[in-house]
Amino acid sequence: MTRIAQAALTALILIPGMAQAMGPSVTASDQSVANGVVSAAEITADTNGWLVVHRTGAHMKPGPVVAHAPIRAGTTMDVAAILTEDVAPGDMLMLMVHGEDGGMQTGIFEYTLGAKEDGPVRMDGNLVMTVITAE
Repeated sequence: MTRIAQAALTALILIPGMAQAMGPSVTASDQSVANGVVSAAEITADTNGWLVVHRTGAHMKPGPVVAHAPIRAGTTMDVAAILTEDVAPGDMLMLMVHGEDGGMQTGIFEYTLGAKEDGPVRMDGNLVMTVITAE
């Protein structure tokens, strides 16, 4: 590759705001849930699926689902999930990316703890998730 071609390729890669191939991820921070909603600041997913909010604790294992919201393939900002149970300040919540695979109906969240339908997405064997504390 010529030096000019390398410089052009480098400039193309370093353009600010340019989308780069990334794996699935979820970004969120501790937040108030007084309005009955849990939000992820940003979610990246390879396919359409779900933001699923699980209860968790110091053991950092997913517990019962307390909220879910649909997500699109690609990157989505400010994804809000309406809580279906009371969550108190101090409760730990695991925000996780789930797929839309294996269920009977597309667009209907069918996962129950431990099921394969609409189950969790893994990257390199790890769950795609983050843990926050309700305020």
